[in-house]
Amino acid sequence: MRPGLFRAFGPPLLAGSISLAGCAKDPPVVAQPAVAPTRVYVANESSNSVTVVDADSLQVIATIDAKNHATHDLALSRDGRFLLATNLAPGRLSVIDTASMETVASVYTGARAHVVAFTNDERQAWIANIAEDNVSILDIRTLRIVGTLPTGKGPTGLAFSRDGRYAYVSNQGDKTVAVVDTVTYAVLKHVPVGTNPHFLTLGPDGRVWGCNTGSNDIYVIDPATQQVIASFQVGPAPQQIAFGFKGLLGPLAYVTVAGFNKVLVLDADAKRLRLIEEIDVGDAPNGIAGNPQGTRLFVVHERSNDLRVIDTGTSRVIATVPVGRKPIRVVVSK
Repeated sequence: MRPGLFRAFGPPLLAGSISLAGCAKDPPVVAQPAVAPTRVYVANESSNSVTVVDADSLQVIATIDAKNHATHDLALSRDGRFLLATNLAPGRLSVIDTASMETVASVYTGARAHVVAFTNDERQAWIANIAEDNVSILDIRTLRIVGTLPTGKGPTGLAFSRDGRYAYVSNQGDKTVAVVDTVTYAVLKHVPVGTNPHFLTLGPDGRVWGCNTGSNDIYVIDPATQQVIASFQVGPAPQQIAFGFKGLLGPLAYVTVAGFNKVLVLDADAKRLRLIEEIDVGDAPNGIAGNPQGTRLFVVHERSNDLRVIDTGTSRVIATVPVGRKPIRVVVSK
């Protein structure tokens, strides 16, 4: 590990004495329903809240107060028990219990906490602090920040490789994606991408996909070479990417393009990126996520303040659900 690269902390940075019951040891075995309901969670930046939508009925079932301001990004644990939400204005992370649908803890991570992602083993969460040019590392069991890692200017996106060995951090100020060794916490290299790289996502092919939001293209990084192996022009201000299927066709990459008010559908084979079709959506589409089956996509819109549901089989919008003001991010439970 490079000397001075990773800065560790001792005391917890919690807002009060709230902690998560059940995180320190395995929870008791309880009876579970045969099929857990699928929920859609939406981060509303200007409403300081998270909207919860039932994925089957497409009805709003709750609005959760984040207890902070400018709620921006979300990360959901695999079991669906806990939701993490970044808040830009105070630089804090809200910890939400999805059973009670309440914010149960608030952790200061750094100035303008932008995005958050669980590590693959879910023992940690990494939070990119855009105004401090670093990533804070949170121990999930104790809710303590255990260290910070400088990654580049203005970190805005986070994703982990399929095997968890590497973290990828997009830096809008550097126009790069930093590749971080998650064992040594060393930044191995900075991969040049484009103007204002933003959210990152792991594709079904094990490669890392990202949008150059300040430009008009997307890119694909191969963890085997740590290089950009493909790029494709989609239109002005591409925002986020999700994956789904159209019948037997797929996986397909769905890209929200805010400048066109469209979702572009691409062949998700990085070796032959090509446009399949375009789907008209709402005003300024941003966050997008698919259901576990890959048959529905959920898209939120910054200016029309709604969630629109796309049936991937027909490529049609089948529902519009009002949410909070300036929704940015959407995640779906498994």
